[in-house]
This record gives sequence, structure tokens and C-alpha cells, in this order.
Amino acid sequence: MFLFDINYILMVMLPGLLISGAASMLVKSRFKKYSQVASIKGYTGAQAAQVLLDNAGIHDVKVVPTRGFLSDHYNPSSKELALSEGVYSSQSVASIGIACHEAGHAIQHAKNYAPLHIRSALVPMAGIGSSIGYFVMMIGLFVHPSLVMIGALLFACVLLFQIVTLPVEFDATARAKRLVVEAGIVYPEERIGIDKVLNAAALTYVAAVISTLLTLLYFLMRSGLLGRR
Repeated sequence: MFLFDINYILMVMLPGLLISGAASMLVKSRFKKYSQVASIKGYTGAQAAQVLLDNAGIHDVKVVPTRGFLSDHYNPSSKELALSEGVYSSQSVASIGIACHEAGHAIQHAKNYAPLHIRSALVPMAGIGSSIGYFVMMIGLFVHPSLVMIGALLFACVLLFQIVTLPVEFDATARAKRLVVEAGIVYPEERIGIDKVLNAAALTYVAAVISTLLTLLYFLMRSGLLGRR
């Protein structure tokens, strides 16, 4: 049905693929470029993250390596700051920026940054909305608009989660940009590479919000719940 629905293709698939694809390509290209730029002081990603944690008085978070490409993340439950293979031991400007961004999340956690806690609380709802909401909306188009509305409410949890994620990611990026220089990990002139990598990464979260919003609007319009049938 949706494969041959020109409105779905034009409103959801094409814009989503273009926006998400462009953001992903930008991140990969900038990471590749600045992965080849070694930091002057020679800190690795793991060392840079540890410096920020120590300076913030955080001693219960472990910096550990993890598999995967750009699979870096901070887990508030286990208090582990996991850095991907290309970041953990690399001395590049790109790796330091990403590592410090993740350290920014650990600092948010330690300082009880409200949006981070809200995002964590929304994880179960977002998981349900992601796995069920889309299919309920799709089935509702064949059954009744009220079912589409139920699915839309579930799917909206995904959108809410992604919207709350924006300030969390932007704040972690802002912390990383500022603290990486204040801590003496890189020189101010080296921050341009860090800025470019982290700014590109931030765009992927914006792209996710736009894609989810387009999907939600499509189903509401197709069912007649938004605008005319």
C-alpha cells in the first residue's frame, strides 16, 4: 500500500531519506576528516573523557571500550562511558570531541540535569510507541480513524522522546566544546575540528525529529484526523 502511495513517498520516505542520509553522510565525512588530525597534546579519547570526569569530581564512572563504529554512549544505569574502537585509543581531534561529548552526559547525570532524567523516564514509552504505534496507525487506516488516533498517541511518545533528546545532546555538546579547552586537553585553535564533528552529530537528532514528525502528520492527514480526507 505505502510502497505505491505517492503522498507517502513524497511526504515521508523521500524527505526522511534525504534529511537522515545527508546528516549521516556529514557526520561520517567530518569524522573521517578530523580523525586524521592529531591533537597537539596527544590525549586519547579515553584520557580526555577521564580528565573531564576527574575535573568534575566524578569517580564512579568507568571509561570502557566498546565495539562498533561511532557507537559511543553513556549508560546512566551502569555508569559506564563506552567509547568505540575508533575513539577510545585515538589521539585525533574528532575522537577527543566525541569522547568529551559523552563525558558531558556523565556530568549531566552527576549534576541532575533535568532533561536527561526526563529522557530516561521516557525510554519505556518510546520503546512501546516505536514498536506498536506505527502498525496501529497503519491498521487504523483500514479499520477506523479512532484506531489511527490511538496509534498516533503511541507514536507521539517517540516524537516526545526525540524532542527531549535535543536539549540533552545540545547541552552535552556545549559542555564538551567549553570544557575541552578549559581542561587544557586541546588548544583553542584545535576546537574548530571538534565543533564541526559535534555540530554534524547534533544534526542527526534534528533529522530524527523531522522524520518522525512527517510520519505522524502523514497518518493523521491520511485518516482525515488532520485536514480534509
